[in-house]
Amino acid sequence: MILIPDPWWLPAILAAALFFDAIASIRPPKFIRDCLNGVGFPRDWWWALIVIKTLATAGLIVGIWVPGVAFAANVGVVVYFLSAAAAHIRARFTGQSFWVNCLGMLALSVAVLIFSFL
Repeated sequence: MILIPDPWWLPAILAAALFFDAIASIRPPKFIRDCLNGVGFPRDWWWALIVIKTLATAGLIVGIWVPGVAFAANVGVVVYFLSAAAAHIRARFTGQSFWVNCLGMLALSVAVLIFSFL
């Protein structure tokens, strides 16, 4: 295992995707609202997802230069999307948003973890 990502641009791509997701979540479009409502995530806590995604973005970027930080952030992102997948399955909300958005981001975060750190 390495503590500085190699190649560095894979965590940067994941960070860009998470940052875009965080920005979109400020005024969530219909597909994000439907997803959060579909899994029963309380509206009063939607702000926490923006904070989590923004911190993960920062960790992935800082970790390009600081050993271990991007790895820890990447593991956190994998756990986040595993938790999201579990929420989708538990709520039986397994439509297009589950397959494309949730599992797509999970696949991206796992691929970055494997190809940049392991």
